[in-house]
Amino acid sequence: MALELVILPCLADNYAYLVRDPSTDTIFVVDVPEAAPVLNALGARGWKLSHILITHHHDDHIAGVEALAQATGAHVIGAEADAHRLPPLDMMVTPGQTLPIGMQKLSVIDAGGHTLGHIAYHFAEAGLLFSGDSLMSWGCGRLFEGTPAQMFDSLARLSSLPDHTLVCSGHEYTEANGRFALSLEPGNPALLNRMDDVRAKRAEGQPTVPATLALEKATNPFLRSDDAALRSALGLPADASALATFTEARARKDRF
Repeated sequence: MALELVILPCLADNYAYLVRDPSTDTIFVVDVPEAAPVLNALGARGWKLSHILITHHHDDHIAGVEALAQATGAHVIGAEADAHRLPPLDMMVTPGQTLPIGMQKLSVIDAGGHTLGHIAYHFAEAGLLFSGDSLMSWGCGRLFEGTPAQMFDSLARLSSLPDHTLVCSGHEYTEANGRFALSLEPGNPALLNRMDDVRAKRAEGQPTVPATLALEKATNPFLRSDDAALRSALGLPADASALATFTEARARKDRF
């Protein structure tokens, strides 16, 4: 059964995702950079929030959690490994765990790399992945705490999900990420077509998220580490490993 998804711009370039399960009228939000946009969206729709899901500890994803929880009584869910630096949690979860949210089954996935303890949330029946700052639209998060190998493994887990999965990432970084991808492969038709679409959406003030996992696998350099064309664009030998290719791409992005 489909979930009703509302994309809420927050701060300068963050997103919160407000979601409703219509079969049970269960309402949850993923990440809360600030409380006001979420409260306004709830009020406008007459919705009562039941759960707050947190992907990781960075302030631009959790700054509004406590105020929102106090205003709504919603239960706060986050990673057990990160509990010491998250707002107070009503439920601590671990990668590999599943739990019900309304009539939906939520799977918790290890998405470490950007930070240690970062998790992603997958609703398989609805085809939604909330990936925070791990797998991002046309990119991946900077490695503030983890290693290239940790992020590489996290992206492998996320990219193994069905191609129709909609990737709901935490920021409006798509155009900037696309400029990096095109700096490596300026003549790649798939990249050029995606950039045209991204720029058209931004010109209309529309978000560029979510994107399908199929599109990410076709255009995101951090999911194409086995691609010979990308290895060549990076100046790597033909027998370079996928991890070496990812590591070089991430280092180039850091300097871009």
